Amino acid sequence: MAALAAVLRFEFPADALLSRYFREHRELGAHDRAFVAEAVFGVLRKKRLLDHVTQQGGPRALLLAWLARVQGLNTREFEAVIRRNDAPLVARIKAARTDDLTLAEQAELPTWVVEKFQLNQGIADIHRLGEALAREAPLDLRVNTLKARREDVLAQLRADGFEVQATPYSPWGLRMQGRPAINRHALFVDGTLEVQDEGSQLLCVLLAPTRHDLVIDFCAGAGGKTLALGAMMGNRGRLYAFDVSPARLRKLAPRLARSGLSNVHPQAIANENDIRIKRLSGKADRVLIDSPCSGLGTLRRNPDLKWRQSPQSVAELTQKQTAILAAAARLVKAGGRVVYATCSLLAEENEGIVEAFLAAHPQFVLTDCGSVLAQQHIALHTGKCLKLTPHEHGTDGFFGAVLTRR
Repeated sequence: MAALAAVLRFEFPADALLSRYFREHRELGAHDRAFVAEAVFGVLRKKRLLDHVTQQGGPRALLLAWLARVQGLNTREFEAVIRRNDAPLVARIKAARTDDLTLAEQAELPTWVVEKFQLNQGIADIHRLGEALAREAPLDLRVNTLKARREDVLAQLRADGFEVQATPYSPWGLRMQGRPAINRHALFVDGTLEVQDEGSQLLCVLLAPTRHDLVIDFCAGAGGKTLALGAMMGNRGRLYAFDVSPARLRKLAPRLARSGLSNVHPQAIANENDIRIKRLSGKADRVLIDSPCSGLGTLRRNPDLKWRQSPQSVAELTQKQTAILAAAARLVKAGGRVVYATCSLLAEENEGIVEAFLAAHPQFVLTDCGSVLAQQHIALHTGKCLKLTPHEHGTDGFFGAVLTRR
């Protein structure tokens, strides 16, 4: 209950709060830890329904409602987990009507998010999108092609008893069912496998670096896309991984060591106008901008994000996105390519940023993403920009735009 109460204050990311809670309660066994994590994330995924049936109840009421309305515990099973004075509350929760839910409640999304979606999508799409975002994501992996072929890794994992299949779009992707401890598998330990959503892999395909390019991953973070790009380059060329967070870049170090890559150069920067960036002005063949964003496309993994974002925070993010795109675009040479990407589903963080950039920078043109993917033998066309959603493509929600310098 304490873990759930802390998470529901929405002051910090849920996964970070749970990690701290488990460190402070080492007496909890594996079964108890698994239940706490499942319950916390279960409540977050279905919070709108649970708020409705509990009439905005507190953490205990929400937990009981999750057990009753989502997990489907019967009266006998409840007797083992509830206090005597909880019985009337449980009865009310079980009897609560849900035929009067609003569209936002049905979609398990904040009302302001649904209002923004309604400007671009039909009601049926919002229903399907909301349902998909409220489900737990599968585990997607990327095969490091410097070390193995996808078909060989697929055969090995199946022989080891994993339920796994090739992803439908990415040529290096694998999708696993359940929650296997893949980080203990030999193929993960030796750098043959990395955890990476298929949509994230496709953003690297849009960049399409060659073996002799100078490539910049402008917002590299922990380096998932950096490693994929390095493998695409065949460990040749030069690949810079920039980020304003030294802590995030430190997470790249062990992954980089496992990968076998030697063409990657991580560098912490102060901001988008750092002197180390200016020295590369007009020299890059390819620049990837995985821009800071609301993260609303990742709600399958981070369901608390929808309650930690707001119209005000999105407005602040769009200012940052505009500045980052303008600064990063200065790095690319004539004929070079910039890929602007987010894991957001909001048009103002995606098309809005790109359209404003193109209006202010006539030396850049929008290149059709479907054509770029077709050149890589990937049959996927979502319009001029890449727009991925969990209910249509089975990936996290991603946006990508290819901007070519004339």
